[in-house]
Amino acid sequence: MSQTTPKRSLQELINTKEPGWELITTWMKDAKNKIEILPKTQSNADAALLQAQVTTRSPMGAVIYETGGILIDNGWIRILGSGSPRLSRSLMAWNKGKSYLQDGEQPSFLLVADDALGGFFAINAGAINETQIGKIFYFSPDNLQWEPTELGYSEFLQFCFSANLEGFYEGMRWKGWEADVKQLAGDRGIHCFPYLWTSEGKDINR
Repeated sequence: MSQTTPKRSLQELINTKEPGWELITTWMKDAKNKIEILPKTQSNADAALLQAQVTTRSPMGAVIYETGGILIDNGWIRILGSGSPRLSRSLMAWNKGKSYLQDGEQPSFLLVADDALGGFFAINAGAINETQIGKIFYFSPDNLQWEPTELGYSEFLQFCFSANLEGFYEGMRWKGWEADVKQLAGDRGIHCFPYLWTSEGKDINR
């Protein structure tokens, strides 16, 4: 948790020779799921990248710097970027107070996306699992446990773009969910009662 590590400047973080965004756009061209790139505000993108201290050569840095966030399946999954009116959370600002307390600290995990039911996707930095460092875990609202996905961040983006999300969320999508989620703001979730982790809550259509 050293806070003596010198912060890199914006110029050092922006990679124009091998930008990660070019790689992401190739993945999006082959996407099987609906993707919506939320527009960025340049000042927010600059600030968010500086706070994250990752280069735009990395897919994470590219998402932060090039987008206000990414919505998958009409907003069922919300991938955090630099923030926008429809997803008013930047990646590092959302994590502050949750996975780290002060700028410069090494987060114990990093929340990178969430879904409409209150599920969270986080990169493990040791707090979730001692061995699968750098891998994405999913906190599922139907069992309240961190589940391993075996995916790194780049693979997670490709999963969101093209994987069988109906299969991944089997039993967690109700009839007419598309219309409900489409109206949901990116800082809101759908509260289910009885809770999804109870025996009474297993049939979400009820």
